[in-house]
Amino acid sequence: MTSGPITLGVLVSGSGSTLQNFIDQIAAGALNARIGIVIGSKPDLLGIRRAADAKIEHAVIDRRQHAECAGFSACVFEKLDDAGVDLICLGGWLCLLDIPWRYENRVMNIHPALLPSFGGRGMYGRRVHQAVIERGCKVSGCTVHFVNAEYDAGPIILQRTCAVRDDDTPEALAERVFEEEKIAYPDAIRRFAEGRLAIDGRRVFTRR
Repeated sequence: MTSGPITLGVLVSGSGSTLQNFIDQIAAGALNARIGIVIGSKPDLLGIRRAADAKIEHAVIDRRQHAECAGFSACVFEKLDDAGVDLICLGGWLCLLDIPWRYENRVMNIHPALLPSFGGRGMYGRRVHQAVIERGCKVSGCTVHFVNAEYDAGPIILQRTCAVRDDDTPEALAERVFEEEKIAYPDAIRRFAEGRLAIDGRRVFTRR
């Protein structure tokens, strides 16, 4: 890979807290990247406002305006092609995508739990942390993984952990998990940009 900044496409369906982490890390010189485009899955998202405030190119492709995943996905990837992105990062993106072959192993997501536990369709946000607490887990964390055609089922790149406390609420646990996410996602992007990730079936290895 080149030593220049990697170009990211960031997809959002909510507040854009992950997007803001990227913006902050890039501004601080901690992540050698630029954000080529931010795409929202519906109008009036805080994530899109964050992109506008940072003067980042942005677009809305409303999932509700597309009857099928294929047509929606085609519109999303056309925008990503136009922006010349090297890596697509899902940041609270809630829509399934048909990933074209040219983007195979070039789409990442972060999940606020230790996959394969507490993942899958409908498992996002507060629901995840509530399920972790109700199950009595002593450890939670986050998982960065490549995206495939199933929810939260792609090869795992890296994970970070944090304790689940006896008096935790979903909101308190979410805050601590997000602190780990802020470290994990940029780390995975750096490994990708440096050409250090190797995939063998469902296993991802980081070359030294």
